[in-house]
Amino acid sequence: MRPSHGTGRGPHAWIAAFRERISTSNKKVVEYLPFPARRRTALRKNTLDVVGLGLNATDTVLIVRHFPALGGKERVLSSSMHPGGQVATALVTCQRLGLRTRYIGKVGDDEGGKIQLTSLKHEGVDVRYTRVVPDTPNQYGQIFVDQSTGERTVFWDRDARLAVSPEELTESAITAARVLHLDGCDVEACLQAARWARRARMPVVADLDTVYKRVESLFPYIDYLIASTKFLPTLTGQADPFRVLEYTANEYKMKAPGMTLGRDGALIYQGGQFHYSPGFVVETVDTTGAGDVFHGSFIYGLLAGWKIARVLDFANAMAALNCTALGARGGIKTQAEAERLMASGARHINPAYLQNSAGTKQKTAGDRR
Repeated sequence: MRPSHGTGRGPHAWIAAFRERISTSNKKVVEYLPFPARRRTALRKNTLDVVGLGLNATDTVLIVRHFPALGGKERVLSSSMHPGGQVATALVTCQRLGLRTRYIGKVGDDEGGKIQLTSLKHEGVDVRYTRVVPDTPNQYGQIFVDQSTGERTVFWDRDARLAVSPEELTESAITAARVLHLDGCDVEACLQAARWARRARMPVVADLDTVYKRVESLFPYIDYLIASTKFLPTLTGQADPFRVLEYTANEYKMKAPGMTLGRDGALIYQGGQFHYSPGFVVETVDTTGAGDVFHGSFIYGLLAGWKIARVLDFANAMAALNCTALGARGGIKTQAEAERLMASGARHINPAYLQNSAGTKQKTAGDRR
């Protein structure tokens, strides 16, 4: 375990101080607007806020009382189909929060593809650069949800014909937005889009969950990396989240690398500081899509000009609320509902993350020994 910062107080003191800080900050939560006044007046009617390049999927969600042990059996209580996918769901979250979004990717021409495309159109997402691939099944997921915990186990597949190549991209379709969101699935296409975004001085946000071949080539072009808990440790071999985030920031000159931590919330390293935001306590129905909603809400907070601590709290609240309903997009709530949870909701505080961040400057390698 890493040494604590500050005066050496025990974990309970850190938790008490943190709760006091939350209580104080929550008194001001209603003062935040979706966009700063100066930015709201500057926006044109045809402004595109977010463009996303990456995965969509159509999920079959199966509810079981308990996920069985290997070789076991369990009766399915219910089965239903839902649109999902990392980037597609993040964009739907942004759209529902009032941003203008565009999805770039491919869908199959089967029932799953029709469900996905209909959903995106219904949400108001710009799909003019979304291609329907003939005689091809859409990416799908078989998601088993343990009713006792709400935790899900995902089995999925994606037809190779759904892959996007760099040659299929249009630069103006990317640079028309204020932020680019990627998931790294089609690495070469993502790399081309990220280069265009960098040249246009657009921030790039990435949701990296799977270690695709050459995915690290994207790192120099990413500004905000919010990876899954195991992604960076798997890629680098470094298990300590604090060390691996600091290394990523320094090695790739990344503005703010971070990771989601499941029920424990999220951790990010920015400007030489670690910021930890504990997750919110809710009645969990289904954790599917929580990370995708987190990313969409994170982007919303960035475009609103909020400080990183508030961005993390808001994204955590939106992700937690999404877990209270079935499906990847079943529980996407409003900003007002998220702020109510932020103001009064209980938190899953992990003392180790709290004590080793606490908004303080990171210690040097020598100090950590």
